[in-house]
Amino acid sequence: MADTNDTGFGAGAESLKGFFDMQGEAMRELFANALGGQFAPDQLKGMMPQGLDVGELGEWASASAQLQQLWLDFAAYQATQAAEKATKGATALDPAQWLTISQGMLGQMPKGLFEAQAKLTQDSLQLWQGVAQSFLSGAATGAASEAPDPASLPKNDRRFADPVWREHPAFLLLHQTYLMLAEYFRSSVNGMKGLDPAARQSLEFAVGALAEAMSPDNFLLTNPVVMKRTVETRGGNLVRGMQHLINDLKRGQLTHTDPDAFRLGENLAATPGKVVHETPLYQLIQYAPATETVLEVPLVIFPPWINRFYILDLTPKKSFIKWAVDQGISVFVVSWKSADESMADVVWDDYIRAQVEAIDHVRARLDVPAVHTIGYCVAGTTLAATLAILARRGEEDKVKSATFFTAQVDFEKSGDLKHFIDEGQLQMIGQLSPQGYLDGRYLAATFNALRGKDLIWNYVVNNYLLGEDYPAFDLLHWNGDVTNLPSKWHNDYLRDLYRDNKLVAPDALEADGTPIDLTRVSTPTFVQAGREDHIAPAESVWRITRHFTGPMEFLLAGSGHIAGVVNPPSANKYQYWLGDSKAPSLAAFVEGAEEHPGSWWPHWLEWLHTQSDVRAPVTGKRAPGGKGDAVIEDAPGRYVKTR
Repeated sequence: MADTNDTGFGAGAESLKGFFDMQGEAMRELFANALGGQFAPDQLKGMMPQGLDVGELGEWASASAQLQQLWLDFAAYQATQAAEKATKGATALDPAQWLTISQGMLGQMPKGLFEAQAKLTQDSLQLWQGVAQSFLSGAATGAASEAPDPASLPKNDRRFADPVWREHPAFLLLHQTYLMLAEYFRSSVNGMKGLDPAARQSLEFAVGALAEAMSPDNFLLTNPVVMKRTVETRGGNLVRGMQHLINDLKRGQLTHTDPDAFRLGENLAATPGKVVHETPLYQLIQYAPATETVLEVPLVIFPPWINRFYILDLTPKKSFIKWAVDQGISVFVVSWKSADESMADVVWDDYIRAQVEAIDHVRARLDVPAVHTIGYCVAGTTLAATLAILARRGEEDKVKSATFFTAQVDFEKSGDLKHFIDEGQLQMIGQLSPQGYLDGRYLAATFNALRGKDLIWNYVVNNYLLGEDYPAFDLLHWNGDVTNLPSKWHNDYLRDLYRDNKLVAPDALEADGTPIDLTRVSTPTFVQAGREDHIAPAESVWRITRHFTGPMEFLLAGSGHIAGVVNPPSANKYQYWLGDSKAPSLAAFVEGAEEHPGSWWPHWLEWLHTQSDVRAPVTGKRAPGGKGDAVIEDAPGRYVKTR
């Protein structure tokens, strides 16, 4: 049986060092032959600067000087910032702290993982050297050697799709060896004995993250595409990339999109409306109606406070809020405040009270007995608790229906985020919150790590190494617009829900003095899950069907946590599945489900109409900011702009 306590990041690092040493030796031999006169293929010559004149040498020298000056300027900036923070007694956001979390995760890997069957690894390396040997022999005899077709290679990966990865044997060997070993390490985890399922999942995640980080396309001298670009631009790509890197280091966050492309209230979060209510925790926005009559029952949307609410109000073509308004719904949205020192004592009870208060405020404002509700992600989890509390208090009739966007209540199958929630990780996260709140940049780094290949290393290559400009992408702009979290709430949420799964145990938790029992919830419910969701896996979301007792409609949407929700009908993308919401499992639901093309929003609207189809004229406070209606400010309000 494997001893999972006999662990150490140092041992894993030494084993990886051995792997790189072996690979490096093979690479040095190939490059030595290629550059030492025995073999000089045209492909490699084409990457190297030949016969530079004085002007070209000047360009290289200028690029070098710019790189040096950029780094010196950044070093001076860092020194100034550190002095200012030390004077104020504040804790600087140190990227090394995030690395500490990552290393703590990697440190749980058994020492024997990379040491086991070392001979097999060495033999495999020799085998892969033989794969590229045909190039060497062809060049030595003067015969032309063509890059192999990708389909003929043992391993394929889109990171190495550029033909230059196959045109030279050294880079062919390098990326094929990497892909082979990455697969070998993953299969080694699957073959390890004596690991419980949770430990195996954590180990699989750690090995996958490490494999993504050590990919040869992430480094200048092992990426032929970057080498070629560097020669073509006389180092200009490296200057631009260094500027991108320094900008990101200053802000403590990886940039995914053009930071100047969007403005809140102008081309994002621009649906007309008014802030009609405000507390220290949230602002309540009511949107201006777009139809002469509206559904009598208004809709209150609770977005997650771990992100900005405008994920549901991106550009007009993608805005769920605008679409709902255009369908004749009176829409209210809660805009949560990003945490600061004043919110150090905020806990889950406060968010539950806020949901109840927002529901009551809308009921009173429009003089209606009930509202429709939507809870997205963590706000959906909280909405489930709110409904249970209202039911226990005999006030369940305040909510006509509840819709859940990718929200979990049962965390047994909650996915990759559980890898960050052992006791050691929780203690380290606590150390990152000395002022009572967790900086949102750490949470962004966590979510990026769940899809490191797409959300971290892709940008390292494109923007740091290739020096490419950032695209203008509304979704990525929102993704980088982080919010801070109250540390007490965050730690309790991770421990009580993710780790201990107490929400599904009747009366194991209480909030605002009321025990929580989800089986008391009989409110008509619509549940949406994303088939490819890696944050709230569909199987985990499905489990709400085991705990609520009222009528329920379950819908499985194509794509993931964001695109599976934000899929407007006009886009004509993806699909969704409808089936038996009383099926015994998600697998049984999928087996009998019927696929439908496009957006699921119209189907949800049909379901909403079945709950109540009564309409009301747009009079009085149905149109916010009218005569006699005192409002606070225009949408999207101040809170969404607070950093």
